[in-house]
Amino acid sequence: MKQQITDAIRAVYENVPLVHSITNFVVMQVSANALLAAHASPLMAHAAEEMDDLTNIDSALVLNIGTLDPSWLDSMELAGTLMKKKGKPVVLDPVGAGASGLRTRSALRLLDLVRPDILRGNASEIMALAAEIRSADKVATKGVDSRNSSDEALDAAHELARRFGCVVSVSGSRDLITDGSADLVVEGGSPLMPLVTGMGCSASAVTGAYAAVCKDRLIAAAAAMAVMASAGEKAGARAKGPGSFLPAFLDELYLLDPEDAASRVHRLESSAR
Repeated sequence: MKQQITDAIRAVYENVPLVHSITNFVVMQVSANALLAAHASPLMAHAAEEMDDLTNIDSALVLNIGTLDPSWLDSMELAGTLMKKKGKPVVLDPVGAGASGLRTRSALRLLDLVRPDILRGNASEIMALAAEIRSADKVATKGVDSRNSSDEALDAAHELARRFGCVVSVSGSRDLITDGSADLVVEGGSPLMPLVTGMGCSASAVTGAYAAVCKDRLIAAAAAMAVMASAGEKAGARAKGPGSFLPAFLDELYLLDPEDAASRVHRLESSAR
């Protein structure tokens, strides 16, 4: 496991994958800087007219519904479909799923139509999507923040992974990653991370970079969260608060210790199937 994670980190550094994000206005700069610090290359573009050209050069695509717009959703569907036809990975971040019907329906439509390789969200978002599918026990979200722990979302993550044939990555005080059968946990991070806008969206962007170079989507998702956890924990140890955390985080992401990141990933034996 540890060797697989370090190999994935090395592959990102060597290949510098181009990660195309159709993402929200709030986090574009943060996500782009996180990709650069993680030794990947960012592309932020959302016009439908250029999706065919751009998906020819993209290494991976990240779809983020943080600031919804009908035309952007059209571009997401088009780009996602094109990437899958071209055999390239897609990551979906269902920001705020459960907070409104539009967000929940849009995320589920993208899951059904595009069939992303990795679904990455917080616990409440993952639980809300699973509950909507079951049409029972709806889970409320607090805006785009999570009211639930990642451990609470494990069953919902299994359900979504099996239904849509994807890896589900659930962020929290510890991160859970599952393909519906094998479950991994990533330890680390900092309590300051939820206080900085764009940390979750950056995790999705970085996940795109790892999906681009690692065919094992479970390992790709775990490696991305391990990188975030390692950089976040080290940045949190020296930051005075949210304002100083972000630059410290970018520095730690750039100066990452691959061995430290890899040591944070473990198999969740209690849920082994």
